Amino acid sequence: MNTRAAVAEVIAQVLRGKSLSALLPEYASKVAEKDIGLFKELCFGTLRWYPAIELLLQELMQKPMREKEYEVQGLLACGLYQLMYTRVADHAAINETVAAVTKLKRPWAKALVNAVLRNFQRQRAELEAKLAKNPVFVRAHPQWLLDSLFSCWGSEIAIDIIAANNQQAPMALRVNALKGSRDDYLQQLNATNIAAQATQFSEQGILLQAATDVSELQGFSDGSVSVQDEAAQLAATLLELKPNQRVLDACCAPGGKTCHILETQANLSKVVAVELEGRRMQRVEENLQRLGLNAELVVADASATESWWGGDSFQRILLDAPCSASGVIRRHPDIKLLRKPTDIGKLAELQLHLLRSLWQTLEENGILLYATCSVLPLENDQVIEKFLAEAPDADLYSIEAQWGMKTDFGRQLFPTINGNDGFYYSRLRKTSQT
Repeated sequence: MNTRAAVAEVIAQVLRGKSLSALLPEYASKVAEKDIGLFKELCFGTLRWYPAIELLLQELMQKPMREKEYEVQGLLACGLYQLMYTRVADHAAINETVAAVTKLKRPWAKALVNAVLRNFQRQRAELEAKLAKNPVFVRAHPQWLLDSLFSCWGSEIAIDIIAANNQQAPMALRVNALKGSRDDYLQQLNATNIAAQATQFSEQGILLQAATDVSELQGFSDGSVSVQDEAAQLAATLLELKPNQRVLDACCAPGGKTCHILETQANLSKVVAVELEGRRMQRVEENLQRLGLNAELVVADASATESWWGGDSFQRILLDAPCSASGVIRRHPDIKLLRKPTDIGKLAELQLHLLRSLWQTLEENGILLYATCSVLPLENDQVIEKFLAEAPDADLYSIEAQWGMKTDFGRQLFPTINGNDGFYYSRLRKTSQT
């Protein structure tokens, strides 16, 4: 399949509400193997800068595209991305993008695409000057999210978050402590000329200087190492795992934290991993198999405990709650298009519902770790505050750490350029109900 036509179809599907991560595998298999890197770069880049690109398209076109022609909209966005943000020569970007119209079977749009891209070339300075004071254009984020970030964290932190969101995400690894040490693996990377360094906060983490195909990582196939951001690697340590404990990992897909729990403490009594979607649970199973680890996998709604919980209480629970993913936008730039301001309150209600349901499965003196990849307090501190106000047997178990920012009810990490993702943790301990 033509690379730019594939990108156009992916962007169109995202505009219709589908996620990039669900679309990428299918479309990557359709383009030539040599073009997969370009295909992914164009998909991620176009979506990363889409809020700004959309404003330019509004200036360059007399009327918006109808939904059935979103493929043309996607192709135009891809063309502008190439002209603005890549090293592709302008003439090549325009010619290749116009040629892709035929592959989309929309010959009527050939003149339109050519005219829009060439008009942008001629009017670029004028258009950028006109939009220079529009924060959506300057920061390439939807207005509601900009408002939330600035109101919650102030200008300095908000600007840093936005800058990190607009960068390509770094690649971090987690060394399997059951199979070797981080120092030894760093030496192996050095021997194969892969530049890397130890992460600052995770004892098993390694940050690569440049993204590398996992097939080039020594020991990946046999489970010596996994791909996982440093912020996500902090969960296993915060759980304070001990031998013979029963552990629940709720909302577990894709399974990185499930595997890290098993790597951190090899003598747990049982690990139960619950995930709502069977398709996503397949990823968990694949990760466990590669690492040679075992957990009890349950496809169910974690909050519907009556459908899957046998009554044996857990000493440790990790609730990696569904959230806005506002802390990992650089890995999922489609969030800028898909997430709406009304979603945040609904997600907060779901998070509180999950907390209430899972709390009954926690043993007295047990620990529940609440985690999200969000940077919005409505999903984080405010959820924990509400839960503590209604749960007399719940105490805040403070997290003392060198990473992140201390909040009233937990610790908040922000996405950093060439560093960790945005993440939130809060730790609760169950006390006697009397």
